[in-house]
Amino acid sequence: MDLVALVGIGLLTGITTVLFGFGGGFVAVPVVVWADATLGADALRVATATSALVMVVNAGFATAVTPRRVLACLRGSRMLLALLALGASAGALATRIAPPGLARWAFVGYVVITIADLLLRPGFLRPHAPTEAGSAGPRPLTPLLGAPVGAVAAFLGVGGSVMTVPAMRRAGHTMHAATALANPLTLAIALPAAVISLGGSGLATALATHLHLVGLVDPGAAAALLLGALPVITVLRRHPPRIPDRAHSWAYIGLLALVVAAMLPSAWA
Repeated sequence: MDLVALVGIGLLTGITTVLFGFGGGFVAVPVVVWADATLGADALRVATATSALVMVVNAGFATAVTPRRVLACLRGSRMLLALLALGASAGALATRIAPPGLARWAFVGYVVITIADLLLRPGFLRPHAPTEAGSAGPRPLTPLLGAPVGAVAAFLGVGGSVMTVPAMRRAGHTMHAATALANPLTLAIALPAAVISLGGSGLATALATHLHLVGLVDPGAAAALLLGALPVITVLRRHPPRIPDRAHSWAYIGLLALVVAAMLPSAWA
């Protein structure tokens, strides 16, 4: 995959970061798998590590330009953030020893189960009003979610928004607020995962194909993706599109379905 194509996909990761809170993980993983296909079974490990680095920058930048009144909803969430980071460290370490085939099918299976959950279980497509939940506003996320969400997200390279956005939706947040708050939560997961990935040794197969890795990260692919993403994040944060809440939630599910379709060929390979 050439530089222009990677930059173009990076533009898409910028859109998903702002509109869906993904930070680029769900888009970056399939793309880097394709870009580093010469690595064979190890391509997903490189894609997961590279995705973590892309998510650190995208989610960090998106958080920095998010209005403080929105971020105030996470006040008192220090324990949640700490457990997300702890779980992410464990998940990133597990990525190094897990069979590549397991990681590929776990990624696909996880997204399929998530789509089914969003469609079948109430609270996402049509969230309960705060008054129905018996409170004056959205409920905070329980810190106990932190460790398992962080571990699964880092292992699959998805950033965690696919778990945190539905959870915040069911806690009473609009899609706009839930996707915006997913960025700082993604940052808590992606940062330790990226540090572990950068600190590891390169793959033996990378030497055979002359692919230059830093740890398990493909810095060329990461740079191209970020080159496309960061300007888009800036524009969309300053001029957010007006999307009806229900249409926004359906688009979220549709993007997950596209990710499954993109990953299935590499999972069968």
